[in-house]
Amino acid sequence: MKTVLITGCSSGFGLETARHFLAQGWQVVATMRTPREDVLPPSERLRVLQLDVTDAQSIRNAVEAAGPIDVLVNNAGFGAPAPLELTSMETVRALFETNTFGTIAVTQAVLPQMRARKSGVVVNVTSSVTYKPLPLVGIYRAAKAAVNALTESMASEVEPFGVRVHIVLPGSSGETSFRDTARTRLRGIDDEAYGDFMQQTVARMLASTGPGTRAKDVAEAVWRAATDPSAPMHIPAGADAVQWAAEAR
Repeated sequence: MKTVLITGCSSGFGLETARHFLAQGWQVVATMRTPREDVLPPSERLRVLQLDVTDAQSIRNAVEAAGPIDVLVNNAGFGAPAPLELTSMETVRALFETNTFGTIAVTQAVLPQMRARKSGVVVNVTSSVTYKPLPLVGIYRAAKAAVNALTESMASEVEPFGVRVHIVLPGSSGETSFRDTARTRLRGIDDEAYGDFMQQTVARMLASTGPGTRAKDVAEAVWRAATDPSAPMHIPAGADAVQWAAEAR
């Protein structure tokens, strides 16, 4: 029976991905910064572990406790919308620590065992905002684009060891807490210089009636990456992400 370790499972895409793998009969190691036993159905194939991707000791403890990992899903992340000029360097560092450096650190912790076994899959969940420039998410977009770039380079490094890597790029989803969390971190809406632009931009985003992404779409894209050796490296997840990917070609 194969085992998947997923980061950021307390809600959203990570939680739905954990549910999907459980339903498919896999061993699931669902990691969370603050573990909760009540968000996933009870199963003897499920383990909930504490993992903060910004804490090296936490990563070591979780990987050691997980045992052999066949598939790693780097899903943990957060956004903090604001114009670049108004984004504090503390926030910039926090965005990169979680979205970029955390992905690198967890991957580095898991790769040795995959390389030794000459098998494994790493799936990095980034974002469809990397397909085209959007205002207010420049730092988040840069952090996710960095993961895209390092994943592409890593692919040829680990291929000789039988390890595959994929990038899943979700669109915008109203089903997860990501938007609400991002709104709490919104900065500059009352700023003298940027306030009007921000209010107009946010209103336009909220009024959008285009296609969106379901958490199920992301779980299915991750499943495809994990189980289909012929899957492409880049897999857009959600109708809007598929549309943006097509426009970017």
